[in-house]
Amino acid sequence: MGVSPLVDETLGKACAAAAVFTQFDQEQIDRIVRAVFTAGLSHRVRLAKMACEETGLGKWQDKVWKNVLATLCVYDDIKQLKTVGIISEDPVSGITEIAQPLGPILAIIPVTNPTSTTLFKILIALKTRNPIIISGHHRATRCCRETVRICYEAALREDAPEDCIQFFDRGSREETRELMSDQRLALILATGGESVVKAAYSSSTPAIGVGAGNVPTFIERTADIPFAIDQILLSKTFDNGTVCASEQALVIDSEISGQVRDELVKRKVHFLSPGEIKLLETVAYDRERQVMNAEIIGQSVAGIAKMAGLTTIPLDASLLIAELEGVGDHLPISSEILAPILAYYEADSLDNAVNLCIDINYHGGIGHTASIFSNDDEKIKQFALLMNAGRVLVNTPSSQGAVGGIFNTLPTSFTLGCGTGGKNITTDNVTARHLLNIQRICRRRVNERIGHIEETMLFDEEIGAGPIEKAYYRNY
Repeated sequence: MGVSPLVDETLGKACAAAAVFTQFDQEQIDRIVRAVFTAGLSHRVRLAKMACEETGLGKWQDKVWKNVLATLCVYDDIKQLKTVGIISEDPVSGITEIAQPLGPILAIIPVTNPTSTTLFKILIALKTRNPIIISGHHRATRCCRETVRICYEAALREDAPEDCIQFFDRGSREETRELMSDQRLALILATGGESVVKAAYSSSTPAIGVGAGNVPTFIERTADIPFAIDQILLSKTFDNGTVCASEQALVIDSEISGQVRDELVKRKVHFLSPGEIKLLETVAYDRERQVMNAEIIGQSVAGIAKMAGLTTIPLDASLLIAELEGVGDHLPISSEILAPILAYYEADSLDNAVNLCIDINYHGGIGHTASIFSNDDEKIKQFALLMNAGRVLVNTPSSQGAVGGIFNTLPTSFTLGCGTGGKNITTDNVTARHLLNIQRICRRRVNERIGHIEETMLFDEEIGAGPIEKAYYRNY
């Protein structure tokens, strides 16, 4: 079966742009990246409103901040990065590193963060001289396409190659699969649901994907409780909980549980009754597919209460909390729910608390993120050593902390690797340095360790010196 005209044309243009990009120097690239960053930042409010209106998810005010992170913070991270030609020389080792572009990149964009993820991926692709093809979620087509237009026009004004940024409308699943598996494509940057990430990994094209997050947050007895609750609410209510690194469950040291409850209630958090939890489960979770219900993602507390028939929820409730006794498919709220909903547990010892966090982490969030509020360094280290998480955040709002660039010095990223636990290739916050092929010039240097070859019995006197040994000893 032949290649569809849409796929053939898209990749043909991308390959032509890639050929031109190889001729650009660092100054030209940096000028293009700066222009695109400036254009994206200047349209941050309009794009946020478009995303919120089209998808029906989250809060446009918070999406503005996502767009700021994806432009200002990302640009600040990458602006000094060398991505063209010789990027390092070490006279001692004799190794010189040269940065080479990958080639055309396909970027899959999620419905939860459509404009910000598009801005982020465009910037890191252009910085590394890679043409990029944006494939937006079907519920975010209009805002993604507009983001592409703004960035592309800004790039062209600085003489970027034609078609260095393209929008690929997912006309059919067959065409998307065809695009993913085409040999002309260099890499897939897949951010989104499990199905699209699996499709990327099974395409035969190299892929950088993400895993799901089911983030446990442990409030240990030495924590500053008012501060901890303030930070957790700042994170979990941000854009109505659409960030995959947002807290999903609170695990509280029982010694401080009363204070924690008081602080939560003071901030208008609603603790659900057993009956209310049952009603919430029916709309929050798809038991058949064992995933969160897509209709609840990014919705407000009031909207969720209406969907679930929770008529007793206060109108000004900031968050819904379900007290649970275990973790697993039989308790849907113990799973990842990208909405202002939290599971709640109490633990009577450090070991029990950590074990609970491990159970939550392994229930659909392996390799992603874990969070702890504590002022005891030894307990923080003990917690971190036992968690299978690419990011262990300390005294930090999890959503903003995992993305990086505000409360820590992690690279700002909208593609958060989960390592082999999450079936990803890296635990890093993916950024421009992941989109380079590094070529190495390796000059002759004698490895002095080979001088111990006789001592280590690798040199056999009966055989005598072989060609490698003779070559080595000619250096003396």
